[in-house]
Amino acid sequence: MGGDFGPRSIVQASLACLSATPSLHLTLVGHPQLLEELIASQPAVDRSRLHVAAASEVVGMDERPSQALRGKPDSSMRVALQLLRDEQVQAVVSAGNTGALMALSRYLLKTLPGIDRPAMMAAIPTRGGYCQLLDLGANVDCSAEHLYQFAVMGSVAAQALGVERPRVALLNVGTEDIKGNQQVKLAASLLRKAQGLNYTGFIEGDGVFRGEADVVVCDGFVGNILLKSNEGLAGMFAERVQALFQSSLMARAVGALAMPLLKRLQADLAPARYNGASFLGLQGIVVKSHGAAGVEGLQCAIDRARDEIRENLPQRLHGRLAQMLL
Repeated sequence: MGGDFGPRSIVQASLACLSATPSLHLTLVGHPQLLEELIASQPAVDRSRLHVAAASEVVGMDERPSQALRGKPDSSMRVALQLLRDEQVQAVVSAGNTGALMALSRYLLKTLPGIDRPAMMAAIPTRGGYCQLLDLGANVDCSAEHLYQFAVMGSVAAQALGVERPRVALLNVGTEDIKGNQQVKLAASLLRKAQGLNYTGFIEGDGVFRGEADVVVCDGFVGNILLKSNEGLAGMFAERVQALFQSSLMARAVGALAMPLLKRLQADLAPARYNGASFLGLQGIVVKSHGAAGVEGLQCAIDRARDEIRENLPQRLHGRLAQMLL
């Protein structure tokens, strides 16, 4: 029921995922009448794999997390997380209020042993592919121990997503050991001592996009700014290129020749392709979609949740954390 576009885009994305993945089962949580109307408007829906769970309340995008936690016991977000807690589903995907989703997830699912705070992790494009960035905004103020925990979780998650020996780096204002604030320096000291972690040192912002690390760790304040700046830059680049190719008759002719390559580049860098932030450190799989995501972006978020189910990510994290944190 959340997100900038409400349930319409979420229903369309869900049906597309069901069509693409015959083994997938989905439960839509929210106002039953509205959801049933939206489902009925789509052709050839396999209702044996699509279910509706009723919830009478909706958490607003501008509501405080405390209000969602205490004041709305039958919100769609809370009901979805209760289904996960009670093992009736294997993952939750939401495009709703991020703060409320995190607060409700921590309250209902609890964190894994050894984890103080969950972290949000998502993929961002780099020169050679993509890297995983965390935290993206769940934790604005972080201690060195929190950053260490994020690094361990990010490394395990990257391995689960197909990177054999992830290079882990700390985002900093320079690569020299003397650079950075006290928390980052202390976190670097902890990571250098970690057994089995491929820690490569500090990384600067430009190094992130050059692909110098597979996992980049920072506090949520910095991570959120980097993520949103990347999304804004990709959008601005596409608009500027399009405007240049419309600026003259010759430019339009050149643009017609270059358009297939430009469309491919735009698709590779499109934020929708990387939509879906994992809440790492919880006793359950929760994926947060960007509130402004369209159908394609929502499909990517659902696919990310499905991948984490297949890799049994919480159990893998639990085992690795038991070795490194407890």
